[in-house]
Amino acid sequence: MKDKTSPAAAAQPTAVAAVPVLTSAAPNTGPAAGNNNVVLTGSGFTGVTAVKFGTTAAVGYTVNSATQITAVAPPGTGAVPVTVSTPGGTSNSVTYTYTAQPSLVSVSPPQGPTAGGTTVILTGSGLTGATAVRFGSTAATSYTVNSATQITAVVPAGTGAVPVTVTTPGGTSNAVSFFYLGAPALASLSPNQGPAAGGTTVTLTGTDLSGATAVRFGSTPATSYTVDSPTQITAVAPPGTGSVPVTVTTPGGTSNSLVYSYVGSPVLTLLSPTQGPTDAGSGVTLTGTGLTTTTAVHFGAASAAFTVLSDTAVAAVAPAGPPGAVSVNVTTPGGTSNSLTYTRVAPPVI
Repeated sequence: MKDKTSPAAAAQPTAVAAVPVLTSAAPNTGPAAGNNNVVLTGSGFTGVTAVKFGTTAAVGYTVNSATQITAVAPPGTGAVPVTVSTPGGTSNSVTYTYTAQPSLVSVSPPQGPTAGGTTVILTGSGLTGATAVRFGSTAATSYTVNSATQITAVVPAGTGAVPVTVTTPGGTSNAVSFFYLGAPALASLSPNQGPAAGGTTVTLTGTDLSGATAVRFGSTPATSYTVDSPTQITAVAPPGTGSVPVTVTTPGGTSNSLVYSYVGSPVLTLLSPTQGPTDAGSGVTLTGTGLTTTTAVHFGAASAAFTVLSDTAVAAVAPAGPPGAVSVNVTTPGGTSNSLTYTRVAPPVI
């Protein structure tokens, strides 16, 4: 029998591996320090022998299927070509970009109310492509990347001092501090009334008054104010009328309100009697309007004891003085009244 085996018959066609093809890398950016997972998608990934980022081999890689590889990016800088090699050859490349780690310099303003809602400006570098802005462990209510050096963010609710950070594909930034402040609270005003012309110095007491940005009497700003301590503010009342709410605003919010009353100047219309002895002790009734809040009655420069009978009457005891006419007036938080004349008469001489 003839042997049919021959060199020609022994030669069989050999399968040639296809050159791998890359279509994408996700993500296609990452930190300069590397060590992030990158999913490579394409075809012909059977028998992979190398995955490179530029000229540097991946820290490690796993062939998930003929169309997908998960690779760990090595450290690097700038934009580099990513390639896959198999027995069939080396693939085309897709671009992977190393991004610098973001850095923060400041947050402005650096404080706000515990309820959140404050709009702050974060400045720094490498902020492009930010994927998160956090106040402590809480995400910003919202944020907008204005440029590589600036982000506008809305602060979430919180308490105390918290670190603010920005995360980008390049990593997470250093932290800058933001302070949550309690809303101010008012406990008292002293005095709580004054003349319609304003100008009264009013002491406001309460808590969390530091950093006050406004003191208002109704809708009108105080003429001026000084923050004496976290519990006290001295303010000068502006002109006004009626009763108005007084409030203090700080970066922590606006306080509760306390009532301040503008009082009209008192007016005197009658003294009864209009004359008396030179010695002390004579009773005089002062009639007029706006007398309820009387704080002083004067006969000339001398103070007199008095009792407020009503808004229209005050009973006073004339102090001693030399014979002759003396001006009598009344002082209230609304100011000092007009003057009426009281005449002291010398006793007869025998």
